[in-house]
Amino acid sequence: MQLAKVIGDVVATCKDPNLVGQKLLLVQPLDPDHKPVGRVLVAVDSVGAGAGEEVFVVRGREASFPFLPAEVPTDLNIVGIIDHWATVGEDRP
Repeated sequence: MQLAKVIGDVVATCKDPNLVGQKLLLVQPLDPDHKPVGRVLVAVDSVGAGAGEEVFVVRGREASFPFLPAEVPTDLNIVGIIDHWATVGEDRP
């Protein structure tokens, strides 16, 4: 799993038939200090995330598992919405 922030959405008028009805979002991977790391990616959303939310994403074959038995062609999926996270030494709410 990796931490990321939803920064936008993707509109696709033509896509694989197994992606019809699936929401695609732009995500920016984050480091443990909430700072952007790497490049912006497109992820399928299986949890109803929205712009500005911090999320967990899963990469690889496992990214399609939440959609089984449907065969959604994805290698990046949002699997959780983060309410809060803190690293050691950081103040907690």
